[in-house]
Amino acid sequence: MTTPHRAPSLTGTQALLAVDVQPSFSVPDHIVDGIKALSRKLYTVTTVERHDEAVTPFERQLGWKPGTNDESLVPADCAFIKHGYLPPVALIEHLKARGVERVFVCGIQADTCCLAAGFMLFDAGLHPTLLKWLSVGSSLDHSAGLGASLWQHHFGNVLHHPDELHLSG
Repeated sequence: MTTPHRAPSLTGTQALLAVDVQPSFSVPDHIVDGIKALSRKLYTVTTVERHDEAVTPFERQLGWKPGTNDESLVPADCAFIKHGYLPPVALIEHLKARGVERVFVCGIQADTCCLAAGFMLFDAGLHPTLLKWLSVGSSLDHSAGLGASLWQHHFGNVLHHPDELHLSG
């Protein structure tokens, strides 16, 4: 599903991936506002976690489920529905088809869903970079510190402050 919110660059090697910034999760307003502001500067894709127990047994195994009709709280050039922790393969294919090389990742659960996206991006030959100040961790660590540490260990690319972000294209 595509919802253009500005004229996206047809060239350029950077993109923003906002992971699961949606009503089912308690996303602090400053995180949503920060991601929205950045989405006006970068080609942006989002994921939205939708519940389908036949695909991912969240309710049966975890006693919890995301909404069935959630939409992203962040405007995006392209949004992808997912079921489970990993982004859909179509998201990776979309970014590669656009010639994206570096993907700035932010959003919900830096230590699970964002990290899962990082692994998929990395395995696809892309360069994932976590934006810690625009991320929230799981209930184990809301600060996203655990996710940032894991991300640094596996991918080596974590930005802790907006002053570290240098956009190209």
